[in-house]
Amino acid sequence: MGVSEILNQIDREIAQLERVRTVLTGAKSPKPKGPRSTSRKRKRNLTPEGRKRIAEAVKRRWAAQKKAAASK
Repeated sequence: MGVSEILNQIDREIAQLERVRTVLTGAKSPKPKGPRSTSRKRKRNLTPEGRKRIAEAVKRRWAAQKKAAASK
């Protein structure tokens, strides 16, 4: 059992104990901590103008690389 597995197990036990405590005290449940609390990342959407700028930049980059390779 590696160190990361031990830490993950400890985190799970802590989360379980916190849930039990909130049930016993009748308090509102706290927000979960750790890696599970992260929400899904939103997909980034590019505008058509942004796509065009990126495509032009890539074309310029490839042209520069071809030019450098041809001069060698």
